[in-house]
Amino acid sequence: MSERKVERTASQSEALTDEEAERQIRRKSRRSFLLGAVTVAVAGSGWWKLRSLAPGSKEAQDLGDVAWPFRRALETNEKLSRAYFRDGRPAPTFPRKEAKEPRLNAQVGLPEEFDPAAWKLSLLGLKDMSAATATDEDPTPAVRLPIEAIKAFPKADMTVELKCIEGWADVVNWGGTPFAEFLKRYPPPTKSGKPVDLDNRLDDLPQYVALETPDGEYYVGLDIASAVHPQTLLCYEMNGEDLPLNHGAPLRLAIPVKYGIKNLQRIGTIRYTDERPKDYWAERGYDWYAGH
Repeated sequence: MSERKVERTASQSEALTDEEAERQIRRKSRRSFLLGAVTVAVAGSGWWKLRSLAPGSKEAQDLGDVAWPFRRALETNEKLSRAYFRDGRPAPTFPRKEAKEPRLNAQVGLPEEFDPAAWKLSLLGLKDMSAATATDEDPTPAVRLPIEAIKAFPKADMTVELKCIEGWADVVNWGGTPFAEFLKRYPPPTKSGKPVDLDNRLDDLPQYVALETPDGEYYVGLDIASAVHPQTLLCYEMNGEDLPLNHGAPLRLAIPVKYGIKNLQRIGTIRYTDERPKDYWAERGYDWYAGH
């Protein structure tokens, strides 16, 4: 074969190779585009499925506006927090001199028009409801206590951090009565019918405590173990002074083993229950347990 023929054959081969390369590039580009489109469609369909599963079905369990996969993640966090929780693991305390006025939390449930002199704490789910009364504003029978009755209980104080779930923390000195002492004086019925024994028979009590502001606009739920933790206080003092109105006067919850979203300001109602209570921020996508 002559040199000219060899050169022509090689040139034709190179031309064919270039054309084939272009065809392959076009084919791969179309394939990549189709694969990407299918991936997006499948992902979008899966996301829509996750968001649209019916609450209460075998496949889903929604709470508020949180789809079940994310709620499952929050429930896993709760299990870990519960496993770590112990009465003997208190939140850190600080020197009294480090205490300051904390930043204001959300003011939901704290209307500007409020008469502290007319305030009374309503108790529901008690063992003894003989003192229960009803009013036109609240026809549900309840035991109602003025702030003076609560101040008559043994007093405790603590200097701890108020931790916001948004990331900030302020050291505050709280003064009030331990919730455990309050529960002993106004106990719920026990499952066994025996007297309350917080040291040995905590499971004999209702599982939860529900708390609400007087207007019912803000509400939290606590597991009973957290409610009777030694550092859980019904507070009427802050930094050695009467609790200010904008921080929940005349009575608020201070529970340093929980984030600030659980530290309800201006308690209007306390209710013992075996039914898991509703919770304002859990309905808005946060962890119901909210421990740290």
